[in-house]
Order: sequence, then C-alpha cells, then structure tokens
Amino acid sequence: MKSNIKISLYWKIQILGWLTTSLYWGYVAFFDGNFIWKIGITDLLLDMFIGITLTHAYRNFALKKGWNELSLKKLIPRIVLVIVILSTSYMLLVIGKLYLVRLFILKNYDSSFLELFNTTRLQVFITGIRLMSIWVLAYHLYHYSRREIRTVQENAQLTIKVKEAQLNNLTAQLNPHFFFNSLNNIKSLISEKPNSARRAIDLLSDLLRNSLNNNIERLIPLCDEISLVKDYLELEKMRFEKRLQISVEIDEKVSKHLIPPLCIQSLVENAIKHGIGKRKKGGFIKVKVETLNNYIQISVQNSGILSANNTLGIGLNNLRERLLMEYNGKASFEILQMNKETVLATILIPVK
Repeated sequence: MKSNIKISLYWKIQILGWLTTSLYWGYVAFFDGNFIWKIGITDLLLDMFIGITLTHAYRNFALKKGWNELSLKKLIPRIVLVIVILSTSYMLLVIGKLYLVRLFILKNYDSSFLELFNTTRLQVFITGIRLMSIWVLAYHLYHYSRREIRTVQENAQLTIKVKEAQLNNLTAQLNPHFFFNSLNNIKSLISEKPNSARRAIDLLSDLLRNSLNNNIERLIPLCDEISLVKDYLELEKMRFEKRLQISVEIDEKVSKHLIPPLCIQSLVENAIKHGIGKRKKGGFIKVKVETLNNYIQISVQNSGILSANNTLGIGLNNLRERLLMEYNGKASFEILQMNKETVLATILIPVK
C-alpha cells in the first residue's frame, strides 16, 4: 500500500536548511583535528533539532499574532527583538548540548558547564545572531513578497471590475431607448423651454463625458458620486416629468468619504430601468446616505417589484464583486422587496 504522506515546502526547506548548516559545522570540525564520529553525529542531529524547534516555534507565534500581515514599519522593531531572544535561546541550548554530549560520551571530560559557557558564549551567540537573522528575514521576506503579489493580483482584478462597471455605465447611457428619449425631450424643449433644453444638453454631455472617462479611480469621494446621480436623475425627471418623484438625502459628515465609483449610480439606473420604467404611473426614487455604527449605509428605495427569480443583472453582480474585493468581505450589498410596491437596495461600507 502506497503512502499518501506529503512533506510541505516549508518542512522541506527547514530540514534541508538545518541539515546543510549542521553538515557544514561537522565538515569544519572534521578538518579541525580530534574529530570523534559519535560526537559529530550526535551534534549534527541535536543542532538540527535545536534550529528547527526554535524557528518553528517562532513561526507558530508569528502566525498566531498575525505578524505576516503587518507593515514593514511595524514589523522591523518586532523582528529585531525576536532575533535577540532567539539568539540567546540558541546560545543557551547549544552550549548546554555541547556540555551534555561531551559529559556522557567522553569519560575523562572534567570541564564544568560555567567554564564551557564562559569560553564559548560569545562565539555561539554571534553564530545564533547570524543564523536567526537569516531565517527570520527570509521567512518574512517570503511572506511579504507573497502578500505583495496577492495585492497586485487583487488590484488588477479590481481594476478590471471597475472598467467593466464603467463599460456597463456607458452602455446604459448610450442605450438607444435612453439616448433617443433624451434627444426627443431636448428637441421638444428647444422651442417651449430653451433654458431647460440647454440644461438637458449639459446634463447629457456630463453623463457621457463621465462614462467615457478613461482615468476612473478605484475610489472617489461620495459627494462626486452623488453629484453624478443627481445629474442622471434630473435628466430622467425631464423624461418622466410628474411620473417620477425624487428624494436625495446625504449626511454631510460622510460626503468626503471614498467609495467605489458608480455604485450608487448602478442602483439608481437599476431602479429606473426595472422599477419606474415598467410602471404606467411611474413612482418614486429615494436615495439616502447616512452613518450606521462604523458603516456608511447607502440605500435606494424605488417603486417596483423584484423579478420572480430574484437574480441580479450584470451591473449589480459587478457591484457586489467590487465591494467584496475592495473591502475583503467587510462591505455588503442586498436588494429586497419591502412591500408589494417598494424595492430597497442597501450597501454597507466600513468607515476607514
């Protein structure tokens, strides 16, 4: 029966690294004269055991304390202290090992532990400093590089999602139904209300310019997003007229807080397309932004009914994925039917 036991990369490196180090010391001792094979083999095994035990204990401690996620500024002082502690422990264990091995193997060994300690402590401590520094720095550099690679990958994925949101927003703004309705409304306003027509052209221009902006940021001030939403709703108000009632409330304390772009816009577009646009009598849209404990709560209420299968479209799925990646699962999004005539979409974003 074949064994399925697999040795992890960590343990392979541990065993190979400390075995190589111990063999080097054995090689030096062999050509130094007075080499005793029994002592040499015992020293090799115990040196490996001491090195692996100390470094593995530190690894478990670092993982438990979450040191692999610390910034370099916070990590470096901790590393310096740890190296001193590990080197001191290494010195005591190695000198104790040297004394006990020679005491039990050499029958005529008559040196005391204090004598051995006083003659070898500095050399062994310096060796410990060198070895523990190499191990600890290599360990944290490995995890730091892994973390940086993971961050780059997540940022790349998030950038793609932002661009997808930008493309979805552009598609919505250039939707023939929306675009031609807006142009027809502007055409009818030119002779009757020229000022309103100019305003509508400005709004449509701003919306398209925002959609075509290639330099969209990963996070933008909440007030900028609200400004975009107001422009969009004002333009839709010209189309629906009395069939659309609008309410926008925002807590000024969070107006400068950064949020993912087009997140509120996506909710409002969804409310217009699947809610107000499908009702002969129209309805209302209420946008509200407020603080809730340590979160910013963004809610969009609208007249309408959720689809029977309650599935999200491309835009809202994109929004959910962006929130998940940007806030590591600490943000949330949900959409539900409040009553027979009202749908509520809510985003919770942690306050950084």
